[in-house]
Amino acid sequence: MNIAAVERDTGLSKDTLRVWERRYGFPAPQRDAAGQRVYTSDDVEKLRAAKRLLDHGYRPGKILGYTAERMVQIADAAAPRSEARADALREGAAVEALLALIQTHRVEELRRQLGQSLLRLGLGRFIAEVVAPLNTRIGDAWSRGRLEIFEEHLYTECIQGILRNAVSGIPRPGLDPPRVMLTTFPRESHGLGLLMAEAIFALEGCGCISLGVQTPVPDIVRAAMLKRADIVALSFSDAINANQAGDGVSELRALLPESVELWVGGSCPVPERRLQNGIERLRLLTDIGPALLRWRKRHPRG
Repeated sequence: MNIAAVERDTGLSKDTLRVWERRYGFPAPQRDAAGQRVYTSDDVEKLRAAKRLLDHGYRPGKILGYTAERMVQIADAAAPRSEARADALREGAAVEALLALIQTHRVEELRRQLGQSLLRLGLGRFIAEVVAPLNTRIGDAWSRGRLEIFEEHLYTECIQGILRNAVSGIPRPGLDPPRVMLTTFPRESHGLGLLMAEAIFALEGCGCISLGVQTPVPDIVRAAMLKRADIVALSFSDAINANQAGDGVSELRALLPESVELWVGGSCPVPERRLQNGIERLRLLTDIGPALLRWRKRHPRG
């Protein structure tokens, strides 16, 4: 892989990879005919394991001398809560059955079973009880090397199609609903969480304006003003650097009009010190409903 692909697939920035190379001697990429860095699959496997340990608070200088297998062992021991959560998910036969369909590439059967679950549960419960735990299970399998990248992409394309169709069928909101603009920052290419949030906002009677993923901060500001957004909602996965996310959030808050609220959600641990002064943190999708109740009390209409 080239350095851009490694950044995308491990969540480690190009700058981080170069610093580690200079400071710790790993990764030690080869060079292609054009002199560009290229990384082996073993390098990428070890970098994924290192990212898991960084997320648990380990310092790179302490762990980069370990093998990938040793890193995985340390991460497993350091995350009993994650393991307990994974064990609980494994008890869900439906989630495991869906994961098996992904791993065996039975996309049509996967789409059929997801569609049946959506019809049976309704959109809100479908997201909370099927999509959210399945996403967690997929992330766990991927981080352990038990799921290929293309298999995760197959699932993502399938579930995004189902959710988009479901969102399009939600009745239009009433007069003067809260206008919510949803997007991600340029280094955040994961859009599934954004789409799940859009579905919940729509079910709560909001008018949703999705810009998709990877929107530069100045464009978010211009779009929010032109579309008269009441709320700008950002989604962050754990693939994005937390400090970079925090810097972007602070910059965006400073540029948005005071009348536009900024809500931040997703699995990235954005530093809490960056989430003050008019920035609301939504830790779970289920936080959206209560947050909107508070917003409606602050902004009564009609």
